[in-house]
Amino acid sequence: MSTFENSGKNGAAQDITVVHVMRHGEVHNPDGVLYGRLDGYHLSELGRQMADRVAEHLASRDVTHVVASPLERAQETATPIAKAHGLDLSTDARLLEAENVFQGKTFGVGDGALRRPENWKHLVNPFKPSWGEPYVDQVVRMMGALDAAKDAARGHEAVLVSHQLPIWIVRSYVERRRLWHDPRKRQCTLASLTTFTYQGDRIMSVGYTEPALDLVPAHLRAGAKPVQGKGKAFGA
Repeated sequence: MSTFENSGKNGAAQDITVVHVMRHGEVHNPDGVLYGRLDGYHLSELGRQMADRVAEHLASRDVTHVVASPLERAQETATPIAKAHGLDLSTDARLLEAENVFQGKTFGVGDGALRRPENWKHLVNPFKPSWGEPYVDQVVRMMGALDAAKDAARGHEAVLVSHQLPIWIVRSYVERRRLWHDPRKRQCTLASLTTFTYQGDRIMSVGYTEPALDLVPAHLRAGAKPVQGKGKAFGA
């Protein structure tokens, strides 16, 4: 957990709001497509088990607001959480997956994508990145979604369901890390929770938990070494 200096006076225990940002569960994607923002990609049976597991994990928490990206996999992941707390599920387009020019294609370890000349023009600037939505734009929209959820659940807890890259980017921004990175080193496993704790309007700490880790295939866990032919659609 990352903690930040408290510059306030007394009342540190007052007006505490917790916003959990969850990555969706496993998606049915037998062809290993980088599905990005494409419609029609739903949770697999294992993904539904992951969603149920996290709903059980959060059942005793003071959750008063549940929001998801418009994409099916995020909506399906958030539904059991909202149901467990008797809440309506809200949708926020700011939680969408990042745009990516390789959407709809296979692009991963061992598939030769980096050796194809037609792809080189999209790989010239990893700092922006040149193949998709700028990291700074992702920070702006994700911080907006976090702030809106914090306001809606003030004094309680909120759950936002989003996607790996935007979650990792906003966490990196809050923890003051560089935004460009090696995608294989993101700490954002399927169905994981990245938790932002606010005092008033200020983020005081960031935590990370994996309530469904035992359900996640080993090659898809945070820090796992890439396996040729598996996990092509990283960053989903």
